[in-house]
Amino acid sequence: MKTIADFVKEKRNEVNLTQEAFAERAGVALTVIRKIEQGKENLNLEKVNQVLKMFGHTLAPVSARELSQNDEKQL
Repeated sequence: MKTIADFVKEKRNEVNLTQEAFAERAGVALTVIRKIEQGKENLNLEKVNQVLKMFGHTLAPVSARELSQNDEKQL
């Protein structure tokens, strides 16, 4: 499973943008992009979703029950 940090960095590189240029296009501070790509754990979900929307994705809370049900379906 790919981390958010890896996903964002990979996608940003695919579109050939620096962290600075990407932050500007996403409408977030450069520090937000850096924290995401460094895998920091204490991130603002709203800011993360603002970045992920650039690639057509968002994050939402998922209960442990939903995760275990999905794991069972994959088996």
